[in-house]
Amino acid sequence: MMSLCEMAVDVLTTADGRRKTAKSRAHAARWFAARAAGEEIPLGRAAAPLRPARPEAPQLLDPREVPKRKPGSPQGRIALLHAVAHIELNAVDLHWDIIPRFAETPMPAGFYDDWVKAADEESKHFNLMCDCLEELGSYYGALPAHAGMWRAAEDTVDDFMGRLAVVPMVLEARGLDVTPGMIAIFRKAGMDSAVAALETIYAEEVSHVAYGSKWFHFLCGRHDADPKSVFHELVRKYFKGALKPPFNEEKRAEAGLPPDFYWPLADQTPNRSR
Repeated sequence: MMSLCEMAVDVLTTADGRRKTAKSRAHAARWFAARAAGEEIPLGRAAAPLRPARPEAPQLLDPREVPKRKPGSPQGRIALLHAVAHIELNAVDLHWDIIPRFAETPMPAGFYDDWVKAADEESKHFNLMCDCLEELGSYYGALPAHAGMWRAAEDTVDDFMGRLAVVPMVLEARGLDVTPGMIAIFRKAGMDSAVAALETIYAEEVSHVAYGSKWFHFLCGRHDADPKSVFHELVRKYFKGALKPPFNEEKRAEAGLPPDFYWPLADQTPNRSR
């Protein structure tokens, strides 16, 4: 029987996106079936690669070199779906990576349940985006993509709390801010499949941010540290630049992120008098 860390590394070392996510979903199903049956899959140990395996396409470019396309055109909407697919594929790897990367730190079983579930959902999200692209005559890999997506993982490779602060609590929280606007773009274009897929992603990403917040607070409690000040310190250390409003304050609150966590890190302060 594969240990959970071995399952994670199996996903991380698989290059093709559809195959990677098929393995991800199969391992998640195995994990939860064992949990439901009262059987134990050992955590184990396995060395996670510094970078996950990736297919030859898409070509990965510096963020400044990725072509800008207006979402009002069919080509622009394909580019937007492609960008989301790329984000979701990186998220699959990020959520599996946290398991073997920090396996030496003792954590409750619920921690592994949360990240296996998140990785399973991100796998579903990637496939939903691929289906939407293929419906439009395109595919994942047809366009260049952002090479900076994995940088947060490399920067926090030996900092467990830093990983939780930057990946779910900053990068995934940003998804809560921008997804409603994307849904509006595809609804206006009458693209029902994309709207349904993005609505699924939007609903499920709240819990991924919440997992980050929950386990970040757990570790702060273990170290008798103030979560807000530690969060500010870690984000300033690992995240380049300021956080960009407007923020989806309602969904962020639902995910356990109060405004005094992120507004002090923003590039402007809110006008509370309005």
